Amino acid sequence: MRSRALLALPLIAAATLMIGACGGSTDPAGESYAIPTQDVVSSVAVDPAAQALLPPGTSELTLGLTRAPGVNNLPHAGEVPEGNPVGLDVDLRNAVAKALGVTWNEEVGTFSTIIPGVQNGRYQVGQGNFGVTRSRLEVVDFATYLNDGQAFVGSSGSGLTSVTTLEDLCGKKIVTGSGTTFQQILEKGVQECTTHGKPAYSVQYLDDQGAIILSLQNNKVDAYFGPTLSLRYLVDKVPGTTFLGEYSTTVVGFVTAKNSPVARAISQAVNTLIARGEYQRLFDKWNVPTSALPRSEINPTAGF
Repeated sequence: MRSRALLALPLIAAATLMIGACGGSTDPAGESYAIPTQDVVSSVAVDPAAQALLPPGTSELTLGLTRAPGVNNLPHAGEVPEGNPVGLDVDLRNAVAKALGVTWNEEVGTFSTIIPGVQNGRYQVGQGNFGVTRSRLEVVDFATYLNDGQAFVGSSGSGLTSVTTLEDLCGKKIVTGSGTTFQQILEKGVQECTTHGKPAYSVQYLDDQGAIILSLQNNKVDAYFGPTLSLRYLVDKVPGTTFLGEYSTTVVGFVTAKNSPVARAISQAVNTLIARGEYQRLFDKWNVPTSALPRSEINPTAGF
């Protein structure tokens, strides 16, 4: 899974800005997108147990992350017109930093460069909605912080009402991001069509969330395969789209170098936030309470 780089527009109104009306209009008129503003982070206190797991003297950690302008990628992350980052991922990392008693030295990368950057030491921590997979566990450690998944959103002209298996997509046009777990699943699963004598689905790869939404609204594709959290949020804001169902679930985490003590410190910080009730308030703020984890883990078993 990944947190996609989005169209760099200052504000996308609920269902009308940038993504516009059907027919590809980009008329920026429309009502403002309501972004939660309550402060759920500033009161977070240092957790001495988590802080003690960091290397002695640590006061700053370099964090590699992806930038998400606009609001298309909420609730994970986005930016308000003033350029300030907002979102669940933002609140989570800031709460973790406060619990650890550190500040983040944030460096913006891309989805494809963050894990290599963690491996080579450029970043001590990476965050980009990285789902736990077997291949990633070979090269980085995970400290989990939320439950997301893979889901489908359909366009109005797709003829799809639900997707429970990849065979439901046979003969359809699908869009997703490149270099993601979504791509891996689709490439591996296309044989479900061909082995049953059905036409294969085709896949288009776009890394611009705005372009993905326009392609859905204009019926240029039948379905979008993306992160459950963002897609549930999207269908409430974008006319002409339908949530078709979740294909699978994936636990998401911060990534660190293999055997880094920072992973255990972060996991301890998350578990302290959970125990103190502060963690759940973050999810309640963004109206995604069921995506909260009961406990953070280090390197849980991956589903694929």
